[in-house]
Amino acid sequence: MSRRALVFGATGQIGRALLPGLDAAGWAIDAVSRSSDPASIDAAGIRWHRADLFASPIVLPRADVIFSLGPLDGFVQWLAQQRALAARIVAFGSTSADTKRQSADAEERRLADSLCRSEAALAQHASQAGARWTLLRPTLIYGSGGDRNLSRIVALARRARCFVLPRDACGLRQPVHVDDLALAAMQVVDCENALDRSFDLPGGESLRYDEMVRRVLACLDPPLPLFALPRSLFALLALILRTTGRLKGAGTGVLERMSRDLVFDLDPARQAFGFAPREFRPNAAMFDSKSTPNMLQRSTN
Repeated sequence: MSRRALVFGATGQIGRALLPGLDAAGWAIDAVSRSSDPASIDAAGIRWHRADLFASPIVLPRADVIFSLGPLDGFVQWLAQQRALAARIVAFGSTSADTKRQSADAEERRLADSLCRSEAALAQHASQAGARWTLLRPTLIYGSGGDRNLSRIVALARRARCFVLPRDACGLRQPVHVDDLALAAMQVVDCENALDRSFDLPGGESLRYDEMVRRVLACLDPPLPLFALPRSLFALLALILRTTGRLKGAGTGVLERMSRDLVFDLDPARQAFGFAPREFRPNAAMFDSKSTPNMLQRSTN
């Protein structure tokens, strides 16, 4: 008999990579989304449920494994209402819980605090419901055009026909492909070494922020140039763009972090369940929101 998965955040970027893999492996899937058109994901064995975890309590089918791929705070709010769940839980958080904790941006600090409290609540409520859990904490996600980092840089660069960074944007980054995250979610399900543990999930390569952006711009058609400005001049330009509404979502914390290394240890996940993420080799399709990720393929570009 096939196992049943309950998937929250099913139409998000990780969900769109995970669902086809679960379907191909013969899982019965109950997928939860706030989307009005979730059936755009092509997988025959999915039963869709339209629901909002932040709204009134919702009743959903029982499952062998629950995947939380959306906002962790909404999931733990739902989890707190469950009793005798007796299911396996695989939930995604974010390394932003660490990297934004001391941010100069108050909104980013609130996000980090929310993530930390949600991580603690996950362990507490899962234990109370009789469930075993694994928390996966990705770094900078890319690959399906649904991220708010590199895909946003691509959108800005295409409009301006170039991109600009401060000269000291040399902090190390470890971008992780969404397909590698989907595969990790499946790998930990039956892994004893992953029970009741959290894992950071960085990508397979550490590279400078400016080099990461340069590779992204170089893979576009046509390729776009990257220019470097003195930090003071770049900060002034960013302030003007934010004030005029042309640089939404990029506060002072983003600028401050460009020069800092945000590096996480891959070894615990590798040793526990064989996590082996790819190096950063982007192509233009990875930043197209209409692209469909396939967790069984790796980019060779």
